Amino acid sequence: MGYNSNMKFSRLSEFFGRIESTSLRNAKTVILAEIIKEAELEEVDKLIYLSLGGLRPQFDRLEFNLAEKMILRALGASEEEYNKIGDLGELAVECKSHESQSLEHLPTVAQSPGLGVTEVYRWLKMIAIDSGTGSQERKVQKLAKLIKDVEPESAKYIVRMVAGKLRLGFSDKTVIDALSYLENGTKEFSDVLDTAYQIRPDPGHLAKRVKEMGVMQTVETMTIMMGTPIVPALAQRLKTASEMIEKMGRVIVESKFDGTRVQIHFSRKERKSLKHLPKIAQESLFESQAELKSHSVRTFTRNLDESSAMFPELQKIAEQIKADEVILDSEAVGYNPKTGKLVPFQMTITRKRKHGVEEAQNLVPLRFFVFDIMYLNGQSLIHLPLSERRKILVKTIRQNPKLGPLVVDEFIETEDPNVLRDYHRRQLEAGLEGAVVKQIDGLYMPGRTGFNWVKFKEAEDSRAKLADTIDVVIMGYYLGKGKRSTFGLGAFLVGVKSGEKIVTLAKVGTGISDAQFGELNSRLKKLQVRDQIPEYSVPRTLEPDVWVEPKIVVEVAADEITISPTHSAGYALRFPRLVKFRDDKSLEQITTLKEVKVMHEQS
Repeated sequence: MGYNSNMKFSRLSEFFGRIESTSLRNAKTVILAEIIKEAELEEVDKLIYLSLGGLRPQFDRLEFNLAEKMILRALGASEEEYNKIGDLGELAVECKSHESQSLEHLPTVAQSPGLGVTEVYRWLKMIAIDSGTGSQERKVQKLAKLIKDVEPESAKYIVRMVAGKLRLGFSDKTVIDALSYLENGTKEFSDVLDTAYQIRPDPGHLAKRVKEMGVMQTVETMTIMMGTPIVPALAQRLKTASEMIEKMGRVIVESKFDGTRVQIHFSRKERKSLKHLPKIAQESLFESQAELKSHSVRTFTRNLDESSAMFPELQKIAEQIKADEVILDSEAVGYNPKTGKLVPFQMTITRKRKHGVEEAQNLVPLRFFVFDIMYLNGQSLIHLPLSERRKILVKTIRQNPKLGPLVVDEFIETEDPNVLRDYHRRQLEAGLEGAVVKQIDGLYMPGRTGFNWVKFKEAEDSRAKLADTIDVVIMGYYLGKGKRSTFGLGAFLVGVKSGEKIVTLAKVGTGISDAQFGELNSRLKKLQVRDQIPEYSVPRTLEPDVWVEPKIVVEVAADEITISPTHSAGYALRFPRLVKFRDDKSLEQITTLKEVKVMHEQS
């Protein structure tokens, strides 16, 4: 099988080595631009995904599902050898350098030496999609063959990709900057490219289009795609009602539900194939072929993860939708089927797990409070003012609990701070999180842009605590003493994002129940790493006993934010306490240092 590829994977590995050797984000950006410039058009998307450590964009992720012990088998290496070196990639180099006998007997992947990027990508994809009985063994054999046919440095990066530990220190944002740099050697076009990315958050697709047609034509022709998520709009923070009205003018005010964000893509068009859907969606989307022909539904979380299989009740919304195609923004909230009362977030989030969905559906049924519409029958609505989108939304959804779980949430319009305060107070009294305040003529602006949407959570006269909570990622933990020694940890270190870095903001050891301590210990043990993650900026005095991967996001509250010479953020939380786990959020969704600074100024 011939796969023409202008760029050899060994050449891509050279670029990876250069990226890995620098901690400067601008330097990484320039090198990435060089890679894109040198590559052929047909391999650009593939090398972008590989550079980010995957095979597809985030919303359509394809996991390798190969444990470390299986990767060791592919390398023909022992756990003792791995423990000695401490890095699977470096272990691969060691095995290749010594021409491990366990690899020598294997046939090569290609007839000619020097595999191209496209062919390595194809083999990695074959490894990832293999499933079913005996798949682990087949994955090991394929990986071993691939390692056999590449040089040591390429083996290093291939093994790290499969292990989910490539970590070159950049993200989709770096890709966007690199594409701007490719255009004219500066970041001048980063903002307009980011706008295109927000509409279709696929860095490989974006890079390929820029390579083919340049920045401006790419931006002008980028459109919303059914089945591809739009980056969700997020809310800024302001403390007082007067400040909100002063900055935003006349506003629409909605309830702030304590649920999980769900972007709903509904299409009544016949689906001849399910190949565009991830396997998890294919397995449980449709109850019958008739239903398949009548409509399809895909859903995505706020961090762009596919979640269709988690919400089977949304397959019943066809009678509620008066449209052929629509994209809706909603908040899913669980309720008690006996009383109808909304339940806390931690009960709602049980629906996010991959197993036991039917049982969870019966225990915690959901209502989907729909508050926006971004696409209707082939037309993007994101450039319409909110007041117009709201009118269209009401006309598009039939509100009847017998037909389905969609509910168009209620709202008020006002430009009076007193009316806003009263509405906010009533939401808190009703047990909700507060209110969301939106500019009445605001566009749907993906991401956290300007003061288009603003959260109004705590009461204005609250002096004992911050006006809002903060979403942070756990970076490591400290071993417990006394009673806490039984849990395996006594406190954990958390941080916020500062560019590509994660900077420390607090040590959290309060507000944690025994059950949460137990859950934390169990989850953190699975994420332990030997050395500090390169993206972590941690002062020596704060180094935890155990480092962990940045996978667990938690919501914390505090009395105030103070200037700190100790934490690398330059700020610290006074009396930080755990509020809840945020399994619906990823590292990309945590609070930024810039937001912390704003919160400090407002407090």
